[in-house]
Amino acid sequence: MEIGQKLKNARIQSGMIQENVAEKLNVSRQTISNWENEKSYPDIINIIELSNLYSISLDVLLKGDEKMMEYLEESTNVVKSNKKMIWAIMVNIMVVVLLITLNMFLPDNQYFLVGIFSLMVITSSALLYQIIKKF
Repeated sequence: MEIGQKLKNARIQSGMIQENVAEKLNVSRQTISNWENEKSYPDIINIIELSNLYSISLDVLLKGDEKMMEYLEESTNVVKSNKKMIWAIMVNIMVVVLLITLNMFLPDNQYFLVGIFSLMVITSSALLYQIIKKF
């Protein structure tokens, strides 16, 4: 059974409606609905709160749901996130250095410089994305 169905069954067995759960977790009713319909997943803090609220173990909630386990792995893997951040910073620095170097040696080739500048904008965007995703 998937986590959405487990959450819905646990809520119903607890005699609660989505509005009650949403109020206790400080989220919207729509968020609870999205979790139960597996349009999105709760973060680890909310999973713990749901486990306490419904009086069921985390083991019962999480076992057997591969999508949820992948989501938790991705959202809580700090080492992987930091590696992506370092990679994005390194690529961005290399592109900036390349742009400056090529500007010194190829001042007449405007199209090439525009291409390198575009690459710098893309890598800077990737870096900004990684920074925003981290927070």
